[in-house]
Amino acid sequence: MQPNFKTILMGRAFEFRKERKMKRWAGMAKTFTRIGREIAIAVKNGGPDPAYNPSLRLAIHNAKNANMPKANVDAAIKRATSKDAENYQEVIYEGYGPNKVAFIVETATDNPTRTVATVRMHFSRNGGETVESGTHKFIFDHKGVIKINPSNKDLDELELQLIDYGLESIKEEDGDLEVTVDFSDYGSMLKGLEELGIEVISAEAVYIPNIVKKVPDDQVEAIIKLIDKLEEEDDITNVFHNMDMSE
Repeated sequence: MQPNFKTILMGRAFEFRKERKMKRWAGMAKTFTRIGREIAIAVKNGGPDPAYNPSLRLAIHNAKNANMPKANVDAAIKRATSKDAENYQEVIYEGYGPNKVAFIVETATDNPTRTVATVRMHFSRNGGETVESGTHKFIFDHKGVIKINPSNKDLDELELQLIDYGLESIKEEDGDLEVTVDFSDYGSMLKGLEELGIEVISAEAVYIPNIVKKVPDDQVEAIIKLIDKLEEEDDITNVFHNMDMSE
């Protein structure tokens, strides 16, 4: 018996919902993997007790913001303290994509040999190349970007307080405040916010381009493809570039 038109439409709707759900789950899995490695590195560097490990507290906070179940967080901490714990390292790679767009690729890996081969492969297959570490140090500024809950504090007074911890800029972002500091002051600012009793909603270290590259329209898709390929890899935690995104 031939399926009727309504059955076909329902089938297509189901497949569409299934596809969106799978993409969402894939995104969650990638985020949970990244945070799990962030937790492992924090435990390795500062121990398993968040009360005495600010980096671990931040990783746990980021896990909560990503709706990562507490059981997953506890399991990640337990794995990081076991004798068979994977030895994750933070390694940064640099490269050029199509049209000489500069890239910085952050990774958390237990096998740098595998990871560098993967990074080089994606650049090579997508019209780019990797370059020596430090090549892009004048193209990007390394910053800490922290979103906080102002809790009805006077903005001018808060700004004066945060200057002591290295504040460079503060602006309103979706009802919260976004604080930017040089990466050298990132830890100091996080500690200062904690001392002032200000809630940190999210915090990350980022590379912000101070020189942007204007890209012809027919090159944009190739650059986005390279970004997508890199971000699909579990070892890769962040991808930064200097393509002009102003339009």
